[in-house]
Amino acid sequence: MRQTRKTASSEPRGQERPRASRAPAAAASAPGSSRARRPTAQARGGSGEAVRQSSAKQRPRQLSPRAQEVGPGEPPPELELLPPPPPPTPATPTSSVATLDLGDQRERWETFQKRQRLTFEGAAKLLLDTFEYQGLVKHTGGCHCGAVRFEVWASADLHIFDCNCSICKKKQNRHFIVPASRFKLLKGAESITTYTFNTHKAQHTFCKRCGVQSFYTPRSNPGGFGIAPHCLDEGTVRSVVIEEFNGSDWEKAMKEHKTIKNMSKE
Repeated sequence: MRQTRKTASSEPRGQERPRASRAPAAAASAPGSSRARRPTAQARGGSGEAVRQSSAKQRPRQLSPRAQEVGPGEPPPELELLPPPPPPTPATPTSSVATLDLGDQRERWETFQKRQRLTFEGAAKLLLDTFEYQGLVKHTGGCHCGAVRFEVWASADLHIFDCNCSICKKKQNRHFIVPASRFKLLKGAESITTYTFNTHKAQHTFCKRCGVQSFYTPRSNPGGFGIAPHCLDEGTVRSVVIEEFNGSDWEKAMKEHKTIKNMSKE
């Protein structure tokens, strides 16, 4: 919709202007002459300031997209002013090499990223994993149906416990123990359910869909996880040593065992 800006000089074409409007400016300023000699100004408030204010009020306003879509011949809708644009958000520092002072190592770092084809975060993770889990390998695994998947950092040579307590004997719960910080659930938190009994300290977690227990929280190590080696993907296990644990007499076995309590510590 196009709007025409009105000014003090807009008058019907073909109509002669009053002669008083062509008088010199000195005569127009005489007392009592403003009414007869400035009819358009009188219609708009009687002063030049009022004309300027009226013209300013009639400037086209910014219309919303809805108001701009009205075609020719249609009644214009009520004008809607667009909301003011939101204030600019301050820039936040990003985790990139540009924000870090790497000194003489900047060129080596950029070359390392390009050679490994990694992002900044990926390169940092690779170096952290290599340093923090030195001597360990990353195993991956999960349940049978694939709803539950995890990764765990542990030795390639696994020390497996074969417990003969009432539940481990029935479900053949062979497992190796790792600290919680070395275990990461990749997916399937909503697919996991938990069974407890007796002291309710052991959290026997398993997939609700296929019933496979690929990991759980053992009573002996509540700060870690017991991982089922038979639920790991192939290719990362080098050797396996199996130790029998007399879980049927759990308190006595735990008291006599020298190392099992420390297996979930860093």
